[in-house]
Amino acid sequence: MSKTDSTDNGNGQGPSWTDLTEKDMETLDQVSRNLMQASLKSQKLMSDVMAKALEGDPVMPQADPFHSAPEFGEVWTEIVSHPELVMQAQADLMKGYLDLWTNTTKRVVTGDTDPTIKPEPGDKRWRSKDWSENPVFDAIKQSYLLNQHFLMGLVQGVDGVDERTKRKVEFLTKQMTDALAPTNFALTNPDVLRETMQSRGENLTRGLKYLMADLEKGKGRLALTQTDMEGFKVGEDIATTAGKVVFQNDIIELIQYEPTTDTVKQRPLLIAPPWINKYYILDLREKNSMVRWLTKQGFTVFLISWVNPGPELKDKTFEDYMHEGLFAAIDAIEQATGETSVNTVGYCVGGTMLASALAYLEATGKPERIASATFFAAQTDFELAGDLLLFIDDEWMKEIERLMDAQGGVLDGRTMADTFNLLRSNDLVWSFTINNYLLGRQPQAFDLLFWNADQTRMPKALHLWYLDNMYKNNRLSKGELSMDNVKLDLGAVKTPIYMQASRDDHIAPYPSVYKGAKRFGGPVRFMMAGSGHIAGVINHPDANKYQHWTNDALPDTVDEWIGGAEEHPGSWWLDWRSWLYERSGDDVPARVPGDGQLDVIRPAPGENVLVRSDAPAGKTKAEPAE
Repeated sequence: MSKTDSTDNGNGQGPSWTDLTEKDMETLDQVSRNLMQASLKSQKLMSDVMAKALEGDPVMPQADPFHSAPEFGEVWTEIVSHPELVMQAQADLMKGYLDLWTNTTKRVVTGDTDPTIKPEPGDKRWRSKDWSENPVFDAIKQSYLLNQHFLMGLVQGVDGVDERTKRKVEFLTKQMTDALAPTNFALTNPDVLRETMQSRGENLTRGLKYLMADLEKGKGRLALTQTDMEGFKVGEDIATTAGKVVFQNDIIELIQYEPTTDTVKQRPLLIAPPWINKYYILDLREKNSMVRWLTKQGFTVFLISWVNPGPELKDKTFEDYMHEGLFAAIDAIEQATGETSVNTVGYCVGGTMLASALAYLEATGKPERIASATFFAAQTDFELAGDLLLFIDDEWMKEIERLMDAQGGVLDGRTMADTFNLLRSNDLVWSFTINNYLLGRQPQAFDLLFWNADQTRMPKALHLWYLDNMYKNNRLSKGELSMDNVKLDLGAVKTPIYMQASRDDHIAPYPSVYKGAKRFGGPVRFMMAGSGHIAGVINHPDANKYQHWTNDALPDTVDEWIGGAEEHPGSWWLDWRSWLYERSGDDVPARVPGDGQLDVIRPAPGENVLVRSDAPAGKTKAEPAE
């Protein structure tokens, strides 16, 4: 707007419409036209989405995918059955509003007052200065926080329902109140209002174009773009550590990385990443690649690259992944190096499989095949498995099975990505909704988010078995799990273990990881890193970020462990390296891929990692290089 916006019109009320310049009127006219265009596109968009839903597309989400209506009914029936508690909560809310009105009025007059309610520390939604410096937007923010506090307080204070039901309703209530935040709406977000005026509404028309593109990409489901998917190319910008594929079968490629030192430790190191994601989180770029760093420390590094399965692999089981994945890799390493025993790493679900394999080897008399096991953010006891545990019930399992049947017997990567994003919806959903659709901006290229968006599929038999036996029934921890008619007992495992957890992990919470660490019968070194499920693991020492805690003891509870732990600045990798060195043998001449009994098949990163989940159904091999 023009400078007349701040000029008094003589009656103390600021400029009137008659004071607007011709340029101002042109701006408003253009904003109106763009908003009208956006409105028409929005109507067509909603019509198309509704038509697709009414057609009964089997891959479209159900109206209540979490089957939470019974739990909501139970919790709110219990809440309204105690009118005195509801009245007290309403009285507190009214007092909060009176305080807010008083403080806002005082602020307008005096320019200074204490807020009635403050956001939680670290809540990034309110970073814009307008949310604190502009009295109107500050009042909108606090009003929202009062309402959220009111609703969450009612749910959190309810008695008479089981804890799991209460936690599920609490989680979903938080999701709903987060969705209704004023930051998520154009007319109550100061950054969006400013951008709308400056761009004459073009931000909203661009945003709708991006929204339609994301819906088209998701075939009616919103496939929210979090990063520029053309910003990186696997094997050229990321996953570039030199190595060779030296073994492959239906479900894995085994990569042996080139040595970067003249000598290496005698015992090889095998990494089993999760099959839920692509392996290259461990080899993003040179500055943060764990694989590259390990080769520089003198380790012979092998890594499993899991297949991105199509319908033809829908019947592959957890046992198949253990035998054809982990055990096949160990056998191949013996052929490549002559070593009969390896140090191993299991990340996330790869760690759950590794723990099962340790118990299996112990029961079958072959524990020496694995000399040591390191776990990154991996759970072996799922009693405290966090918010993901809330939805592993019979109804949700049926919904997952329905989706996999509709997709040819595999779970598409988008479903898993949506689930994980929901656990941090403000950071991974709503921030991009605002950026992409309201501000009309393209997401920036970011290696971590590129990896996060490069999802993998999962076979039906494997995934349903994993959810049922681990999350739903916790059979591995209880000693109730058998594979190949071999009963698995973690308490019988005497293999030395290094157990990494992260303080802010929302997928494998540290209390859950610690509880699993207590299940093993041999020596366990538990270590807790700063940050979360990814950054807590991938923290190169050169970055000088975060911190970690160590404690040589393993007391009964994690709180006792924390009470006796020592904090250290920076990455935990150096502590782990020292632990690995003690279990890796003497120095031997560096090993080059292809020097042993295994021939080189192709260069790293191989073919499996190049297969995108948005490729045609059934496509599990990458296109040949041109």
